[in-house]
Amino acid sequence: MDSGEEKPAAAIYAMENKPIVTCAGDQALFTSLYTSLAQQLPREPMEWRRTYGRAPKMIHLEANFVQFKEELLPKDGTKALLTFPFLHIYWTDCCDSEAYRSSVKEDVSRWQSSLRSHGSADWLIIVVDGGDARKKNKSNILPRSSIVDKIRGDFCNKQNDRCVVLSDPLKDSSRSQESWNSLLLKLRTLLLMSFTKNLGRFEDDMRTLREKRTQPGWSFCEYFMVQEELAFVFEMLQQFEDALVQYDELDALFTQYVLNFGAGDAAKWLGSFCSPVLNWSGLLLRRPIDMEKRNGIQRGSASLLDMRSYLFSRQCTLLIFLQRPWEVTQRALELLHNCVQELRLLEVPVLEGALDCWVFLSCLEVLHRIESCCDRAQLAANSSHTVGLWAYATDKLKSLGQLCGLVSRTGPTSEDLNRTVDLLAGLGDERPETASSLQSPYKKLKEALSSVEAFERHYLELCQAAMEMYRAIGRLRSARLLGKSLAEFYMSKGQPERAEALLAEALRSYVSEGWSFPVTHTRKQMGECQKLLGRSVDSLQTSALLAGDANLSAEERTRFCRDVLDYAGEPVEQGGAASLDMGALARLTRIRFMPDGASVHTGAALQVELTLHCLMPVAVRADELAVGIHLDAEHASKGAGQGRGLPGTVDFEASASPTGRPASLSAGPPPEMDEAHDRSPSDDSLSSAGVVCKNAHLVIRRHDGGSPQDASRTPRGHAGPTGAAPATPVALKEGARMLTGRRIALEPGDNRVVLTAPSDEPGTYTLRRLSVTLANVNFVLPHIYPSVQYHVYSQEPQLSVQPLAEPLLAGLPQTVKFTLLTGHYAVRKGDALQLSNSDGMPVLANAGCSARISNSGAAVSESTLSVQSSDKVTSISLPPAPPYHALEFHLEVLCLIPPGPERPADERLTNGEIRHRPRSYSHPDTAMSAIDQRMSIDCPWSIYSTLLTLTFHIPFKTEHSLLSAGNRKFIRVCVHNVSDSDFTLAHVKLEERNVPGQDGRRRASLEMRSLNAGAEQLLCSKRSAHCLWEATCKEDLPSSLECVFSASFRPRRPHHAAAFQLFHYHFLLDKVPTLYSVRANMLPLAGERHCRSGSLCGLEVVIARLAEPAEGRTDADDGGGTDADGLGASKVLYEVADSSSNWAVCGRSSGLVSMPPSGSWAHKVHIEVMPLFAGHLPFPKIKVLKYLPHNINALQPDADSQVENDSLSLLDKTLDDATADTASVRSRGSVQSLGEQQHRGVALPRLDPFSPGQVFNHSHARQVLVLPANDDHIVEVHAT
Repeated sequence: MDSGEEKPAAAIYAMENKPIVTCAGDQALFTSLYTSLAQQLPREPMEWRRTYGRAPKMIHLEANFVQFKEELLPKDGTKALLTFPFLHIYWTDCCDSEAYRSSVKEDVSRWQSSLRSHGSADWLIIVVDGGDARKKNKSNILPRSSIVDKIRGDFCNKQNDRCVVLSDPLKDSSRSQESWNSLLLKLRTLLLMSFTKNLGRFEDDMRTLREKRTQPGWSFCEYFMVQEELAFVFEMLQQFEDALVQYDELDALFTQYVLNFGAGDAAKWLGSFCSPVLNWSGLLLRRPIDMEKRNGIQRGSASLLDMRSYLFSRQCTLLIFLQRPWEVTQRALELLHNCVQELRLLEVPVLEGALDCWVFLSCLEVLHRIESCCDRAQLAANSSHTVGLWAYATDKLKSLGQLCGLVSRTGPTSEDLNRTVDLLAGLGDERPETASSLQSPYKKLKEALSSVEAFERHYLELCQAAMEMYRAIGRLRSARLLGKSLAEFYMSKGQPERAEALLAEALRSYVSEGWSFPVTHTRKQMGECQKLLGRSVDSLQTSALLAGDANLSAEERTRFCRDVLDYAGEPVEQGGAASLDMGALARLTRIRFMPDGASVHTGAALQVELTLHCLMPVAVRADELAVGIHLDAEHASKGAGQGRGLPGTVDFEASASPTGRPASLSAGPPPEMDEAHDRSPSDDSLSSAGVVCKNAHLVIRRHDGGSPQDASRTPRGHAGPTGAAPATPVALKEGARMLTGRRIALEPGDNRVVLTAPSDEPGTYTLRRLSVTLANVNFVLPHIYPSVQYHVYSQEPQLSVQPLAEPLLAGLPQTVKFTLLTGHYAVRKGDALQLSNSDGMPVLANAGCSARISNSGAAVSESTLSVQSSDKVTSISLPPAPPYHALEFHLEVLCLIPPGPERPADERLTNGEIRHRPRSYSHPDTAMSAIDQRMSIDCPWSIYSTLLTLTFHIPFKTEHSLLSAGNRKFIRVCVHNVSDSDFTLAHVKLEERNVPGQDGRRRASLEMRSLNAGAEQLLCSKRSAHCLWEATCKEDLPSSLECVFSASFRPRRPHHAAAFQLFHYHFLLDKVPTLYSVRANMLPLAGERHCRSGSLCGLEVVIARLAEPAEGRTDADDGGGTDADGLGASKVLYEVADSSSNWAVCGRSSGLVSMPPSGSWAHKVHIEVMPLFAGHLPFPKIKVLKYLPHNINALQPDADSQVENDSLSLLDKTLDDATADTASVRSRGSVQSLGEQQHRGVALPRLDPFSPGQVFNHSHARQVLVLPANDDHIVEVHAT
């Protein structure tokens, strides 16, 4: 415990300060308990709840216990918190009533009176109970509780908790420990309450003072001291984050006033900070508190640098306590830049170079402070935070060297020496904290400014350290920028050989990233360096690039251009002409082929127009302009198809690099891509396609990262700036093809140069290299990117046939156009096309046929064709035509409509192969059927025949049907017009096909009586025409008829009547005669005239056979099956069903009828039915089916006739009787057994339907009247 002597002022603000607690009363007693109290008080944390909704915090409270003196009590107007006693304690162990009355009571009264007079209400009385040892030999000892009660009654009227008893403090017992815990909790609580109350009152006063900042007389320095007092308290409580907030608020407030000063709103107190800067010793971060600068702020005599230095030193100290050292470096860099700007804004007089000294010293001071609290591994891992300070210190040291003459070749002058003395004088004496350090910032700066050698050593050391850090963290741009600054230093020292590599590296970086102004500046420095090194070709390349640089003035560009032209006019040296990059002279903007399109045939005229944007400021006359081309003849096509995808005009992007390609690809040659096709060796069909790179060996090799224009500046025999070999232009092979132009004037801006391209050999020509020659200087563009190609093809003659109108209609003369592309073949006089005639499509000769010869769509001549036709061949004599022309002529052909669905026997050719006749098929795009007609044409230019196909569409779709009316037979033919044209039908006829009978003679008794009216009828599009005939015969009708329908038709044209064309339709009618007739009659109940719903009625069905099966056909085919017992009787099955639910069939619904094998015969069946509804109801449906026994099925097996049953069907025996019930017969080929036992795999009877017309139902559409049922109801009526 302090004995009461005051500490010096500097120690008041030390970091070891603790809250002051005064102790009055028995000092010896407190001294004996001080050690235990000081150790146990901060052990347990307390929750500190602050005002204004701020988050609570857990803090450990410590105290500085001092002897009570009235001088320590706060006086009116005192705002210091560090010297403020937060709690007052009175210690006593009095247990004697007389001693209490005589001395203790009066002492406590004086103590409280003194506290009340100074407004201190935070006090505590501690009564120590020392145990029984103190009570020996004392007769008037009172119980401890009595003394405590007296004290509480005398001094603690309403605050009984302000008197605490500490029992047996020196004993190790549970009672003693409990007493200590109670005392410590009370001390912590009272101390925290006092903190909260006094700190809140202080913050309110501080806030009130800050709100008065707009009033006259307000001083920022006074307010600074008040808020810093609050920061000291937070720091004393180890709340470093809150303390840092106070300094940040002061920093922001001061910065705002400085900005307002620059905007014209100047505060009076800010004038004291505008005083001249007399000391620039830099930051001082090795002291927790710089009392010298703080006293200057308190007196109002501090400069702007003093204020900023002190403020940052306090922030740095707190950040170090918070273990955030890397934030110190960030804030330091911002501080140094802002201070320079604030001094300029406030117009503070500063000696030239003083700020550079202050910044340099401050950077090194911050770095040394960070190094002192971090190890080497942490510094290496966080070099990204410190590299900015290293670079800034390097820049300021270079500025000081230039100011003091330490960078020039001649050394400092007397004026420079005087300036150096003034700068060193402003540093003052070295601080005691760094006097023992050999590498202190003060010593480094003083040594660097003392001599040229020392300056160069320190500058290179700093520069290399900063560059290595930048490279280590991946900030290559910053490293190259610092290297450029180092190169300027070497240039000023007359060492261009050391500056060249650094300038080249920076130039490559600027060019690749597109920084135009840095490129221009660095390129000028590079040119000076090359001149000093005596590299004329490199200097020439740089001068050419600068001559075309738009960032320079016209005078500078002209001067550089003259350097290039003067060099070009000099005699050629032994090394040959100098090769420079084309981007320095001109930029290729467009290549256009004339005529349009990049595909021509062999021997055709083709011109290439190049658009060059000249970058020179004056006109330049080129001796020669040449474009190197490469011919790829391996995949030369036989037509123009390969060159269709090549553009006729290629534009080059303006944003591309001077080499004519994107800057991203400037590190190497661009890839030259081409198509790769893999074809089958058998039929030359395309198997696969891909893309191949022709110059993969150049693209995938390693490059040094430099741009082509920089690499091309290195002459032959010299290493490049980075030590890599120079990039030489692509050498052309001996005898390579070239497009050349001589004596071409290039004006500034766009220039168009037209060159003639070769087309003597077929293949793909690629423009690869462009060069412009000015005397002994060659400007070369080694690769033209994107790739520019044109295609020269050699086309074979091609013959095609196209219809003039779509679609081609079969049965009518149609005009087709023959187009012959002569290709490389010249049609001579006497050449003819030989067309092989087809039976289904004859060629119609036309005397007025003419041929038209054209070139690229323009007519050249027209001549008459000679067409000679025979049975087998049609010969067409062609007029003479030159190569690569088109010859067109028209011919009429007629495709015959196929007669019908019958299929004639296959015909075989002389070689034994079957001749495939054209057949119609349905087309997916139209309702018309299509026919493909192939023609074979022999051409004079080929030994092979040309096969061409024409697709014709049949305009009609014909259908037929057989209609019956008892024994009478009618044939209906329907013609559908499925085309989009209207037709006229005439001469409609139907007759039996001329096929002899069994006796070799044709039936003469068959007659087709037409029931059609009118000789001609109109058949519109999408409409149908129906024709009807009755087939009569004096004898019985045959079982089958082969008929031929014929009609004449022509298109309907209002002003032109075409000739009729004939078409036939063949069809076959089978099972013509009517075999059975069915008649039905409905019989009501006896005594009723009509049927009634719900009552049984009788359905009488009569089945009669009208004709016998034809000879040579079995009953199974026509009339029914043969009986299983071999008697030859015919059997049919009848079934009565009603699908409309109008009738209910009662009893049996079906049955089997057996008929004699020959002669007419009828069978009558009676079936009971019940009508379900009233009204005119149609008759129930009566079906008659063929019955085929199992023995016929065995002879004629059918998949449907095999039903897997477990027992032999009883149907055969049961169905022999005509009256048997056949309700179990379900459908064709499916018979369910009547027995319970079944067998699998047994052949069962089969039911087949009759063909249409074989059974005629006379009652098919009859109806019967059904009356409703009798409704007899009794209605009771009650009358009142």
